[in-house]
Amino acid sequence: MSRTRVVVTGIGATTPLGGTAPATWSALLEGRSGVRPVPADFPDDLATKIAAPAAVDPGTVLERVEARRLDRCAALGVVAAMEAWADAGFGLKDENPVDRERLAVAIGTGIGGLHTLLGQWDIQKERGARRVSPLAIPMLMANATAANIGLRLGAQAPVSTAVSACASSNDAIAQGLDLLRLGRADVALVGGAEACIHPMPMASFSQMQAMSRRNDEPERASRPWDVDRDGFVLGEGAAMLVIETLEHAQARGARIYGELAGAGITADAHDMVQPNPAGDTQARAITYALRSAELSPADIVHVNAHATSTPTGDMTEVSSLHQALGARTEAIVTATKSMTGHLLGGAGALETMAALLALYHRQVPPTINLDNPEGGLDVDVATKVRDLPAGDLAAVNNSFGFGGHNVAVVLTNAYATHAG
Repeated sequence: MSRTRVVVTGIGATTPLGGTAPATWSALLEGRSGVRPVPADFPDDLATKIAAPAAVDPGTVLERVEARRLDRCAALGVVAAMEAWADAGFGLKDENPVDRERLAVAIGTGIGGLHTLLGQWDIQKERGARRVSPLAIPMLMANATAANIGLRLGAQAPVSTAVSACASSNDAIAQGLDLLRLGRADVALVGGAEACIHPMPMASFSQMQAMSRRNDEPERASRPWDVDRDGFVLGEGAAMLVIETLEHAQARGARIYGELAGAGITADAHDMVQPNPAGDTQARAITYALRSAELSPADIVHVNAHATSTPTGDMTEVSSLHQALGARTEAIVTATKSMTGHLLGGAGALETMAALLALYHRQVPPTINLDNPEGGLDVDVATKVRDLPAGDLAAVNNSFGFGGHNVAVVLTNAYATHAG
């Protein structure tokens, strides 16, 4: 693999904490929760009655006609992508200085157009087949977010979709990194989106005993590593990054947030839902990411953990961190899902963005709701904003998904420039 350097030049997000990347970052540093009660029209028999919806409805950002032609997942993705693209200093299509044949898109989603699928099925059952929208398939297909973004940008290099459950968007980021390193593109827009706050998936997750039922305290429900955790909180949103070869970014004088230095991918081959309790396959993903970045475990100063607030998953990840980084690692660890909830296929991109900004601003957001830490939690978890030291820094973000998908991404503050 070529050691072509790849940097991040644009970020965008629409999340339970804010409608933009800066708003989301500010809320993370404040330790604010985006979890609240589900809409009043949700069924009364749902065991879980809380979720973390996007703070800003994408329908209020997009043109009305465009919003009606997009599933909520794609709408959130387009909003975040356009923010990232503008943040990188690019225009659209004819105004776009990027060679369209050298522009790629790689987006992750765990499920895709769920609202369209279930909504159109209800219409067919209640009103007949002739009332089903001819746009239903283009709206519900998993690649709709990537395709819509690619169309907006005029991208003619690979436009692809990673679907690997909760590891999807970091999988997509890894794909984008490979495309640039293999010389198949100069610029890529990468990230993930998800919109699954709907009674059916919530009922299924509840039947699995996977979701928190702390309905009387929504903001305290997502509590990674806390003894009293009882499951994750479902969130929705999108996060996107513009990545470029260092040569391309420097040639146009782009502002650089840092380097996308490496990625590692493994599979558990253990269980469809539960992680391999040994943690060794997760650890190998981190090790492979470090190798890809040409870094050592001692270089890592920060970890944004997958840490969903589930009894098994949280401590398995701690074991994997020890195996990959060493039992005495000094990395400051945080779990931003304590504030955002779990964006499923969009989670990795949001948390990779948060890890990148932690290096860029040298501040680690807190893990909230960690009142009674699990025994054996022998990593340095930030429960308030923590400062990072001066100098060259590196961070890891982990994503683990149903099916045993493991993806680790390594970022550094190499080449970072600060506007203003």
